[in-house]
Amino acid sequence: MTTNEDPTTTTGFTDAELWMLRKTLRERYGHDVDLQFGEAEMRLNRQARQLVTCPIAAWNDGDCTLLVAKAGMGDFRCEFFYRLHQHYGTGIDRFDNLAEGVVTLLQVQADHAHQLEQEAEEPAPR
Repeated sequence: MTTNEDPTTTTGFTDAELWMLRKTLRERYGHDVDLQFGEAEMRLNRQARQLVTCPIAAWNDGDCTLLVAKAGMGDFRCEFFYRLHQHYGTGIDRFDNLAEGVVTLLQVQADHAHQLEQEAEEPAPR
């Protein structure tokens, strides 16, 4: 990206949103995180049949991919997945505050990873 390009056009996120996202991830992981930008087709509500293309910011944490989708101004969707069939949300369909959505996403994913670790340590039933 050249310095003349508008990041909103390139990523779908404003400068302020990108700053907040990078800052939150730096605080969580202790280093800068390599964000990937793209688009995803999403159902914006459970009853909708139509898919809507939304810009996304995604990053990896080990074998987990986390993403934030921007469905509109002040409308963010947050989810994570390990494999295509292991797809998880936060329990909240949409966030109007990006910081709240990212922090919730990080907490839910960390809790899920901890639960998986505990299950892996449990002895198999005989």
